[in-house]
Amino acid sequence: MKKELLIASALVSTLGAASVANAVTATMSGSHHTGLQGKSLDTGAADTIAQVTKSNFSVSLSETTDGGVGIASSFMLANEGTGGTQTAGLTLTFTDGSKLDVINGGNAAKSHDVSVPGGAGENNLSVTASNRAQTGLDFFGEATAIGVEWHSAADFMADGLKIGASFSADTGAAAGASVALESSWGLGATYVTSAGDTAVTIGAGIAESEWKDTGTQPSSGSNGFHIGFSAVTGDLTVAAGYANGDKVGNGTATTDGGNEYEVNDNAVSKVGVKYVAGDVTLSVGYTSGAGKDSIVLGTAGSDEDATDITEAGISYAVASGVTANIGWKNVDSQDAGSSETSGGTAWYIGANMAF
Repeated sequence: MKKELLIASALVSTLGAASVANAVTATMSGSHHTGLQGKSLDTGAADTIAQVTKSNFSVSLSETTDGGVGIASSFMLANEGTGGTQTAGLTLTFTDGSKLDVINGGNAAKSHDVSVPGGAGENNLSVTASNRAQTGLDFFGEATAIGVEWHSAADFMADGLKIGASFSADTGAAAGASVALESSWGLGATYVTSAGDTAVTIGAGIAESEWKDTGTQPSSGSNGFHIGFSAVTGDLTVAAGYANGDKVGNGTATTDGGNEYEVNDNAVSKVGVKYVAGDVTLSVGYTSGAGKDSIVLGTAGSDEDATDITEAGISYAVASGVTANIGWKNVDSQDAGSSETSGGTAWYIGANMAF
């Protein structure tokens, strides 16, 4: 019996080795956030405290051909609290350092927006759905899954310069009660330089998207540009960004009867500061977004929606991969030219564990 077990063990080990010999390289990563969030809304409703959790787990796959071309993709096994799992396309990395995303490539404008410091932790506080004011620097950078994005190598044509370009085509999805994206293109660039002891990063992007309305006629499109900078001097980071453009989207049954909408001349300004003192990181940020929305595509709205966000955070590195976070956020909301009560103040205290 002992002899048979040894033979079986050796056979399993051999088969296992054979099955792994030609496998691609796989790496795993993920994180888990858990904490308490308190909210005090402008509606006058009773203050609330609730647990907030978000977990994700992803696998990255990669291999290199004999010619030196890297082939990579990834998939997410779990992404709780953010709308489901996500699957990446296929990325080719060439010997000169450039990359090409050949499926679900995304929009190059989004790839080059500058990160601006803000709060800490999972401190979310939303406004009413009828307030369409956009608050992200990349609010206009849509793309379909049938799209490609090219990333240049570092130091492209000049030291510190990287650029990108993208294009996506119609997936064939018909537009009925909701509009559907028809095509898009985007351009982006990031330039890194130094001024004395300060490292300076400048990012910019431009994009445009065409949409289908009721399955036949194209609607007005999304379009816009963003530009931003980040300056790092020792432990201090100062960053700011600005974006302007138009946004097409879909309404909800409770606000517009399910109609699509368009936000015209939406402007976003962001500024933030971060300071690292040993294991402690302090950050503050301010965002202002405003635009005129309309439920008639191609017709500019007359009333302005606006959202102003002030936030701050403290993060402490407790141990390797473990960060304690304290965050605070205040949101002021304006819908159709009038102040409204969907904003408020929120705080968060919790921890993030990442691997």
